[in-house]
Amino acid sequence: MKKRTKRILAILGVIAILWTGLTFIVEFTGPEKIAVFGEASEAKEALVVYDPDPIYNLDEQVCQSFAKGLVKKGWNVKVATVAAANKLPEQQFDLYVFCANTYNWAPDWSITKFVKKLGLEGKSVAAITLGSGSTKKSKSVFENMIKDQGANLLDSKTYWLMRPNDESRMEESNIKVALEMANDFGKEIAQRIESISNQVKSLK
Repeated sequence: MKKRTKRILAILGVIAILWTGLTFIVEFTGPEKIAVFGEASEAKEALVVYDPDPIYNLDEQVCQSFAKGLVKKGWNVKVATVAAANKLPEQQFDLYVFCANTYNWAPDWSITKFVKKLGLEGKSVAAITLGSGSTKKSKSVFENMIKDQGANLLDSKTYWLMRPNDESRMEESNIKVALEMANDFGKEIAQRIESISNQVKSLK
């Protein structure tokens, strides 16, 4: 029995070491990358920030699809990794969008650290939480963290790599569905901000 217990403990120890190592690998801040969508002369500007997943690039694809949705509504958008966003000159954006990968049921360290240091008091923010399938806790943690910074969280969505994003579209590529949904989300947020802006103008 002692041998069996020792063997089980050894296996659990190896699993723990591998899990810890993998966690540090995926949580490591990715390389600098920035892409600009829309015309620089557009009146409204947005910053979309993500930390690239070293295994899958769903985060980058989703962020760019969201950006393209904003562009369709007349926005200029910068899509940047955390490493690139940290080096951007100080600028006030009309919208901040943060995309978090889910690791160990929580938003990734790099994006949470960036959000906490940015200074979002009174800023308009949209949140995206990605994961293989289990993102409920991560989404809640991410939303609360953004609100704790004093931001105006307009909306928050989740997209999954393996779990179906739309059960009515099971025959289609799950990634394709996620990208279309992110594009629609971008347009929805743009419309919401325009509606808020029009309400403010009508009160003046």
